[in-house]
Amino acid sequence: MSETPMNTLQYRLDGPEDAPVLILGPSLGTTWHMWDRQIPELAKQWRVFRFDLPGHGGAPAHPAGSVAELTGRLLATLDALGVQRFGFAGCALAGAVGVELALRHPERLTSLVLIAASPRFGTADEFRQRGVIVRTNGLDPIARTSPDRWFTAGFAAAQPAITEWAVQMVRTTDPGCYIAACEALASFDVRHELGRVGVPTLVLVGSDDQVTGPAEARTLVAGIPDARLAVVPGASHLVPVEQPAAVTDLLVRHFSTAWQPGYDTGQTAVPGIPVVLPQQPAAPIAEIAPAPPVATDQVMGRPDPYDAGLKVRREVLGDAHVDRALTQADDFSGDFQEFITRYAWGEIWDRPGLDRRARSCVTLTALVAGGHLDELAFHTRAALRNGLTPDEIKEVLLHAAVYCGVPAANSAFRVAQQVIREETTPQE
Repeated sequence: MSETPMNTLQYRLDGPEDAPVLILGPSLGTTWHMWDRQIPELAKQWRVFRFDLPGHGGAPAHPAGSVAELTGRLLATLDALGVQRFGFAGCALAGAVGVELALRHPERLTSLVLIAASPRFGTADEFRQRGVIVRTNGLDPIARTSPDRWFTAGFAAAQPAITEWAVQMVRTTDPGCYIAACEALASFDVRHELGRVGVPTLVLVGSDDQVTGPAEARTLVAGIPDARLAVVPGASHLVPVEQPAAVTDLLVRHFSTAWQPGYDTGQTAVPGIPVVLPQQPAAPIAEIAPAPPVATDQVMGRPDPYDAGLKVRREVLGDAHVDRALTQADDFSGDFQEFITRYAWGEIWDRPGLDRRARSCVTLTALVAGGHLDELAFHTRAALRNGLTPDEIKEVLLHAAVYCGVPAANSAFRVAQQVIREETTPQE
């Protein structure tokens, strides 16, 4: 095990010191132990490097809020060890790290396996909502439901010790690091970049994965040139834990093969595991969104702040709210929606002078003073997303009661209480 400065990751090494390096990366809420049953076989021919996410498995709690930051810490760790080239297999969040490596640091990567991965993990709203629940209730609700997301029902029932291990693994994770990892997944979206992945890639998924299942895997295969798909029967999200022998076999075959044009692709099939191969080099298909257009207008000699404003507006209020507002806009209200996106969100909310927590405090107080209860409701949701706790929102409203009046604060408390109850109730 290693010592871990803030810019590096906790890791361990197995296998011969002079062997090629193979990196195994974990899913959110897990530790390097999710790969334990792969190590005996893989360590015969590789120097296997496993790492923990920040705040997971006893690793120092230095949150990393983006996939790019996690990737940077991984590379800093490898640089300190003198490791320049490596194969990489990552599950879920670590799969996102693998795609980031392939896109931004292809010179470091020899081969790639993406397990239970996706070019975009659900929606940003889903992961930011999970962060709100963890901030309010801790990790226990997430821990108790993790086996349902990670394993098939039959496996969970037959393996109570592994099921309990999964619960305790999540329960002992640092909440702040877990929330930061949710933010990293919320902001990850490489759908329009997959065509630039140029390393040999195997996409591996459990047939019963309800989190990032075969549909997401096929999107990766459709976008990554010459990628292969392996669907493992009888497995859910943590397929290396649930079907260790099948996953080990697939990893050995993929990383052992010098995958070059003209190679006999049929040789990588594993009995009982369907491997679906594209018939021709895959190009992005309709479900993979194109890059958004870049605004060319200029406002007062500066770049138009509309795009930046729309990004901030979505991050603070949520995609569903913003999509609803923009969809409902017509010839009468469309100019107003453009106005607030450009100036309220692109000019004011995007200024560096205050962080978003402070801006939420100011906004809540102003809405109480003005009696704008409808807007108070969705800005209470925004305050939770921006990192305010329910207790901090209560303090803002108490403070507002002194300066804005008790009747105004009384109405505000009623609205905020309902929103907080809705937003912080764990989804079982």
